[in-house]
Amino acid sequence: MTQKSDMDTSPEKLDGHSLDPRAQRLAALKALVPEAFDLDGQLVRDKLLATLEPVSYEATDDIPTFGLGWPGKQQAFAAAGVPTTATLRPDRDQSVDFDTTQNLLIEGDNLEVLKTLQRSYHGKVKMIYIDPPYNTGKDFVYPDNYGEGLDTYLQRTQQKDADGFWKSTNSETSGRKHANWLSMMAPRLTLARNLLRDDGVILISIDDVEVANLRLLCEEILGAENFIEQVVWKNKYNSGALTRGFSSIHEYLLVYSKTPIEDIAAPLDDDQRAAYKHEDENVATRGKYLTQPLATRSKDDRPNLVYPLVHNGEEIWPDKQWIWAKERLQKAYDAGQVVIKETGGKHSVRVKQYLRDEAGRERLGKPLSIMTGPFNQEGNKEIESMFGGRVFSFPKPKNLVQYFAACIINNDESNSGIYMDFFAGSGTTGHAVMAQNAEDGGNRRYICVQLPEPLDEPVTLDDGVVCETIFDLTRERLKRAGRKVKQEAGLGGEASGGLDTGFRVFKLDSSNFSAWNGDPSTSEADLLERLDQLADHTVPGRSETDILWEMLLKMGLPLDLKLERFEVVGAPGSEFIGVNDRTRVVSVQPSIPTEAFEALLDPPEGGVPPAELVVLDSAFADDTARANVATLYKQRADEDGKPVCNLKVV
Repeated sequence: MTQKSDMDTSPEKLDGHSLDPRAQRLAALKALVPEAFDLDGQLVRDKLLATLEPVSYEATDDIPTFGLGWPGKQQAFAAAGVPTTATLRPDRDQSVDFDTTQNLLIEGDNLEVLKTLQRSYHGKVKMIYIDPPYNTGKDFVYPDNYGEGLDTYLQRTQQKDADGFWKSTNSETSGRKHANWLSMMAPRLTLARNLLRDDGVILISIDDVEVANLRLLCEEILGAENFIEQVVWKNKYNSGALTRGFSSIHEYLLVYSKTPIEDIAAPLDDDQRAAYKHEDENVATRGKYLTQPLATRSKDDRPNLVYPLVHNGEEIWPDKQWIWAKERLQKAYDAGQVVIKETGGKHSVRVKQYLRDEAGRERLGKPLSIMTGPFNQEGNKEIESMFGGRVFSFPKPKNLVQYFAACIINNDESNSGIYMDFFAGSGTTGHAVMAQNAEDGGNRRYICVQLPEPLDEPVTLDDGVVCETIFDLTRERLKRAGRKVKQEAGLGGEASGGLDTGFRVFKLDSSNFSAWNGDPSTSEADLLERLDQLADHTVPGRSETDILWEMLLKMGLPLDLKLERFEVVGAPGSEFIGVNDRTRVVSVQPSIPTEAFEALLDPPEGGVPPAELVVLDSAFADDTARANVATLYKQRADEDGKPVCNLKVV
């Protein structure tokens, strides 16, 4: 066994906080503008502003920067940058197919949940769809107290009475109707942007009350250059006979991307599909076709697109120019895909565009800025068919979200990726993802987050399940939706054909690891109790499974991992959990024999040590054993002098 050396003999401490976006930005800014920092590495605001000043200085009017402002804006944005020590605890009993599913359903306040997910899902989410609570001028849930963070949430979840912590005043008379709502949205959108892939998109359902403010907020957080569309969605057939003035039958979908995108392709709607009405017996497998003109007058002059097409011995010239080069047009003509008609001595030259490609896949079109369906009523029917009644107000229809889940962005046809909804509500997004996977064989997976907002009255479902919160209903919707999707896909019983209709339930809670309570105490008994908790290091009542998943989360690993339990050769009784073919290894054992640490570094022939090992601080027999093991792991280095296995404690 290697003894202590002059090097640091302390294992690296695993950071128990969520990812700090402010620190990330400061590091990026320091790399770009080092002169804006002092010798201690602190940002100097005046120095930063000076680097942005133009070379010549002229007198200018003191005009405020254009943008959206409201009371509480600074605190709202600052809240997104405050790390949390919160964790997510697994709940197998409320999950479906916990060991095999890749879908996640998380109970908790979405502001704190988004923070806990920053390490594991930063830059990994393909699409976010949210339907946040609309600003009605009345009470709404999510009364954030940024100074208290997780404590506020935990307090609210224990006090569900009408006068408790669930609702905050948001009335017209408060003068803060818009400010409160914007303060709720700002930190959540900031954190959501961090989770998006570079080619990721976010879609936000909203109505007339906040659409203008929300668009300005999105421009500030996501960038005006990343605006894609403000979709007008016809959400009802009509607004009723009692309507005064205009009959409002629409809402909006704001669509933004993480970075500018090049292209979006979307499934055809019924009207677009009906346009393919011509038959072609020679290529029946490609379905019907429509025709598109091959000549154009609207584009800039391109001399190389001006040439004759020979048809039946006659040269046909375009009025201005063709849209295709000569070789491509000739190839389509020879294949019988060009339709030529003569009327009054003029020729119409068009190309056949088939409904399906050579592989039988239906072609995609461009998404439209006006959507005339599906309607909100369809969402009500879906809920009624699964629950036997209306247990949700204004649920979004599955087909609305499924349409966007089927879109292809930047030619990514992988039919996979993570789809997120942190205002999950009725569970529409999870249902839509499962349905689209069943339709095209995709491997999309969802992350749905919902606050356990108490219902006015408990709801007893047809199978006897009692739901007391919105989260309970969300969970039951996803369970029933999974069964429905399987049934509609012809996958009865346990057979799934690779279709994932399960979900892992995680619940937001305080960390499983004790932190020193520095509040003044006059009680000796209280002080001794605090010291006992620190000695044990873990919170009483938490299981090894709780501790394991917090360690994985703080390591930045995703929550859909498939784990492997194993013992190392030469150390019977020592249990480790391997991740990704044991490239990363975790142990929640309160005590690990020294020979087990040594054996991990010297696996059997053909094996390699893990790249990272994370254990509890109590896993070492004593301080000497901790120092010796840390020294061993730091000395076992590769040819570049880097440790082959990083040892961390929590």
